[in-house]
Amino acid sequence: MAEIRVNGISLHYEARGEGPGVVLVHGSWSDADTWERVLPGLAESTTAVAYDRRGHSRSEDLLTQGSVHEDAADLAGLVQGLGLAPAFVYGDSYGALITLRLAAARPDLLRGIAVHEPPGSGLLLTDPDLRPIGTAFADRVAAVRELLSQAESAAAAELYVDSLAFGPGAWEQLPAPVRHTYIRNAPTYLDELRDPDALDLDLTGLARFTEPALLTQSDDSAPMFGEVLDLIDLALPKAERHLYTGAGHAPHLSQPEEWVRVVLPRALA
Repeated sequence: MAEIRVNGISLHYEARGEGPGVVLVHGSWSDADTWERVLPGLAESTTAVAYDRRGHSRSEDLLTQGSVHEDAADLAGLVQGLGLAPAFVYGDSYGALITLRLAAARPDLLRGIAVHEPPGSGLLLTDPDLRPIGTAFADRVAAVRELLSQAESAAAAELYVDSLAFGPGAWEQLPAPVRHTYIRNAPTYLDELRDPDALDLDLTGLARFTEPALLTQSDDSAPMFGEVLDLIDLALPKAERHLYTGAGHAPHLSQPEEWVRVVLPRALA
């Protein structure tokens, strides 16, 4: 992996292939290695870039309270610094929230986006009908937060995977290197939870993003993700939806060939 300095920190990244720029934004706990199964398919016809977000794995950690705004600014700096604008950006989970924030703040850097299951539970809390869904999600997150506050990184990572991300028993099925990455990056999730803006979005700003936007979810994921996507769908002028079958919260891992089939044509459009 190479290194680029943006906003006063060093980010590690990997670029493969040649063609239009595509940037992949990983979610919580993870790092750029999560895209290993889909990078070859993207690199056949694009310049595909995966990076470790600030504080994660090989990227620099300033050991200060971060924010989703910094993550969005880092993404903007990466796109500009690597000369990829206008880029197509794909964000998974918390990476989807970062991608959507960039779309609202710097639409000039993007030619399109795709996001999978952003955990924007903050959007649900203002609607009386949706508030119970957001509250239930917050309750499950609280248990993970408590373990992180006690520096129980391994237990917190396991609870997150089994109760929030993938379902009961999923932790034991993850390869050992992936479990190690989650445990190593556990403090970054506590950092996200302490950011009051982390799980919210500027829907008014998103309404000004006029480039194509692909919103995806899986039929076996938590219903909350569909409710969040419905609200985002209403805000975006050029949104389309795709439903994966049995792919869970990370289709780039569970169904990489299907993921490339769905995402690549949008990235090249």
